[in-house]
Amino acid sequence: MSEHVVSEEASQESYFGLPTAWFERSDDESDDVFYEQPRMVAHVDDATLSALTDFYRDFVPADADVLDLMSSWISHLPEELALSRVAGLGMNAQELAANTRLTEWCVQNLNQNPVLPYADGCFDRAMIVVSIQYLTQPVHVLRSVFRVLKPGGAIAIAMSHRLFPTKAIAAFQGMQRDDKMKLVGYCLQQSGFSGIQFHDQSPPDADPLWILTASKSASETA
Repeated sequence: MSEHVVSEEASQESYFGLPTAWFERSDDESDDVFYEQPRMVAHVDDATLSALTDFYRDFVPADADVLDLMSSWISHLPEELALSRVAGLGMNAQELAANTRLTEWCVQNLNQNPVLPYADGCFDRAMIVVSIQYLTQPVHVLRSVFRVLKPGGAIAIAMSHRLFPTKAIAAFQGMQRDDKMKLVGYCLQQSGFSGIQFHDQSPPDADPLWILTASKSASETA
């Protein structure tokens, strides 16, 4: 990916130094229409979701305030883990209302409005599950996540190989795994995050599970 990165000032056809074509989609109709009907289904294998829940046992501390971004009808958090707050933001009200793990939820199209409706520094952890590929303005969204995380907070972005092809950005359809991780890692860097780590949590004989984690420095206030 690095050989394609150019300065934002050098080209009007760039998004934070990346080709704007990478963030285009074949279906430009509003996401509100696409997600109008609820989809109460799992988008990856059960074993993969179980591996994600296992990962959260170490990643999410007890009594944490958690932001489940691009949320759905299930959050994959361990049932035994007591949390102070789980705020879900997604695209379908019926799916969010069915998610019993959420203490609150709201509907927002992040491709239209990437600014999160939460106060500065109010979450310990944020998570995005198999959805980062649908963001046309990922740096803007991740900068807003950075803002709402507490100093020392962290984000986990879980990815796999499945997607809705008409709604996923071009980069996620043309890149192999390592380049996808570099792309998301670059977006995290551009958003202020540090300590970016890759975790391959893929279970055998199931959909892959690739997770990037990153943190907000304990000294950061915005």
